[in-house]
Amino acid sequence: MADRTPLIAGNWKMNLEEWQAVELAGSIADGFKGTGVDVVLCPPFPWLVPVAAVLQGTPVALGAQDCSTETAGAYTGQVSPAMLNALCSYVIVGHSERRRDCCESNELVGQKANAALAAGLTPIACVGEALDIRDAGQAISWVEEQVDAIASAVGAEGVARIVIAYEPIWAIGTGRSATPDDAEDVVAAIRARVSATNATAGAQLRILYGGSANAENAAAYLATANIDGLLVGGASLKADSFLEIVSAAI
Repeated sequence: MADRTPLIAGNWKMNLEEWQAVELAGSIADGFKGTGVDVVLCPPFPWLVPVAAVLQGTPVALGAQDCSTETAGAYTGQVSPAMLNALCSYVIVGHSERRRDCCESNELVGQKANAALAAGLTPIACVGEALDIRDAGQAISWVEEQVDAIASAVGAEGVARIVIAYEPIWAIGTGRSATPDDAEDVVAAIRARVSATNATAGAQLRILYGGSANAENAAAYLATANIDGLLVGGASLKADSFLEIVSAAI
C-alpha cells in the first residue's frame, strides 16, 4: 500500500428508507475515529441531503453513486457533478450494474470521471470483467482497456486524482469473491498500466477491490501490496460489519 491512505467506500445502492439511512450514517460516524483511513458513504440520491446533515463535522465523507457528463441543461433525470459538489466529495462512476443495465460504455465512464474531476469531485471509477472473460484468460487485457479509456479521458494530471475500483463482475452480490491473490494480480496490472505512461500517477493512484468484500475477508485484501481499500456493497448496510472493515484498514 506504500504511502497511499487506505479508502473504504460504502455503496448502499438502491437500499434503505430515509430513517434507516440517517441512522446507519450516524452509527458509522459515531464509531469511526478518523485515524489512518478515509471513509466515504454513498447513499441513494434522495438520501444525500439528510445523510449529509448527519455527517457534517465528522471525518466521514459523502459520495454519490453516479453523475452526468453534463454541467446543466435539458437532461431529464440526470444529476450533474456540479450539483453533487454542493454535498459530496466523491462519486462512483462506471459501476458494473450501470454498465450492464444502462449500457454505459468505456468512453462514457471516462467522460463521467473527467466531468467529476472538473467539478471538484473525486471519481471512484469502476472496472472489472465478467466470468466468461476471466475463464478465457482475458481478465487483465479487458480491464486494461477500461483503464485506458478512463486515463485518456481524465488526462495525465487527472489520473493521480482519481480512484479506481476493481470489481470482478462475477463476484458482485453473489457471495463469491476473487481470492486476494487473484485480485492483487489484476490490481497490480492496473497500476503497472498507469505507471507505464505516468510513473508518478501510478505510484499515487489508489486502487480499491470490490466484490463481496466483508468483515471476514477485508484484512486479506488489504494486506496485499497494491490494494489500497475496498468498495463495499452489502456489508456496508450494517454499521458493525462496515466498521470492522474500516478497522481492518487502519
